[in-house]
Amino acid sequence: MSGKKFRDLWKFSEARDVRPLDHFVMLLLVSGGIASTYYLGEWWFRKDHVASLPLFVILSTFFWYAVWRNFLIWINYLRISKPDHVPAPEKGLRVAVFTTSAPGEPLSMFEKTLSALSRVTYPHKTYLLDSTKDPSFRALAEQHGVVWLELNDLPGAKAGKINEALNRTDEDFILILDPDHIVFPNFLDQTLGFFKDPDVGFVQVSQGYYNQYRSFVAAAAAEQTYNFYGPTQMGLYGYGTAVAIGANCTFRRTALESIGGHAVGLAEDLLTSIRLHAKGWRSVYNPVIVSRGLVPEDFGSFCKQQLKWARGVFEILFTELPARLGRLTFWQKLSYLGIGTYYLTGAITLFFILVPFIYFFTGTMPAKMNFAEFIVNGSFLVIMASLIYFYAQRFLCHPKTERGFHWRSMIIKFSCWPVYFLGFVLGVLDYKLPYIPTAKKAVRGKISPFSRPLIIYCVIFIITVIIVIINRRYFVPESELIFTAEKTWGMIGFSFLAFLLSIVGIMAAWESLALKEEEPWQNVALDKIEIPKK
Repeated sequence: MSGKKFRDLWKFSEARDVRPLDHFVMLLLVSGGIASTYYLGEWWFRKDHVASLPLFVILSTFFWYAVWRNFLIWINYLRISKPDHVPAPEKGLRVAVFTTSAPGEPLSMFEKTLSALSRVTYPHKTYLLDSTKDPSFRALAEQHGVVWLELNDLPGAKAGKINEALNRTDEDFILILDPDHIVFPNFLDQTLGFFKDPDVGFVQVSQGYYNQYRSFVAAAAAEQTYNFYGPTQMGLYGYGTAVAIGANCTFRRTALESIGGHAVGLAEDLLTSIRLHAKGWRSVYNPVIVSRGLVPEDFGSFCKQQLKWARGVFEILFTELPARLGRLTFWQKLSYLGIGTYYLTGAITLFFILVPFIYFFTGTMPAKMNFAEFIVNGSFLVIMASLIYFYAQRFLCHPKTERGFHWRSMIIKFSCWPVYFLGFVLGVLDYKLPYIPTAKKAVRGKISPFSRPLIIYCVIFIITVIIVIINRRYFVPESELIFTAEKTWGMIGFSFLAFLLSIVGIMAAWESLALKEEEPWQNVALDKIEIPKK
């Protein structure tokens, strides 16, 4: 990332205002998307397209589930909203900032985090919830006027420390901040004013990052968040369903107390959101960047983070969500169901990967569809989906660095299908995973074992293609060659796409061997952070 672009990251930024024209244009685009979906569906579900009924049912379920997710996002975009204005906070509010430290996290990172917190203009008290057993952290906290709380060996990991800190403090509002986030001085000015409404339980702001230039994985991880923290959360806010994220969220104490404290789990932020909404608390999403943090820089760290989230989200889907559905609004039900099933991507991708091999080794196909016809009939849906996607980018929180075709995000999402599938299996088996903080520095010098399924797939693909070519060259009658040519080469082409994506995923894992040692926070000059003048 160039020096100018890096400096631009440290300027206050917000999503643009939403105009009536934007809602009208989005309505037109979504209407076109729905029409193109109907057009494809009318062609898809023809009787003569069924080859194997069980496989066709599975294929259709998975394919149209993915289409349904797109449809849900489009409907969400119809209510893209942002607060009309940011109310000035009342004077004299009692505010606490909780940030946590865990064993293995670099002390130098906390130097920047705590120093930035000391520059926040609205009066507050910062607490370091420490479980490192390292006296250096206490010394650093005291140096910055931060209250140090020793919270060792508590159950519940991060949420357990937050709940114990709630018991030891009495401030009315609590900002929960991840230790890798460097806040802007006006952070609390962008959140506290919304609590004038007594029904508001929490206020969430965007998350931005500043180390995405470090690697392919870091860029891909950041790209995955851009649309979520822009138009997606703005749409959720329009429907009264803006969700809390693990960082940058300011809570009303009485709201947390009403649900027995911060929820404990691998996806504790989502779990806390569901419980607060089920209790009737309102949420506010302010699409501003007033803090920047870190994304994982190596493939292994990213996969560990994704596995933790996938397992946690499936736990919510299987246990928590059914128990709370009756107390949620219709759109909250639909939104949380969409979020809770996101990681089914792993099982769906696995099925589509297996379809060509089922044909190669059994001759069975789920459907009798002409591939060229599928491309033609599906192209309208792809075009409309792309137009909606790019129009929604008008509401990104930092368009200068976030706008564009997020191809890295697509590749890393595909490459993580084994991780998501494992999370699903662990969820079904109710297997407990430990809570492991995401690595704050790149894990260098080795290729992550999470890349092994991708390598195995590539090997199987190459061997299978060789077998298919040999079989067709020497053993398949010429009459059958003509009859099966389109299906065979179509399936090879389909699986070749997965092969290419896997290769790029392997290269991303390989990248960790050459990553240079760096502490990105050392490059951040706090006195260069630019915020609007009052």
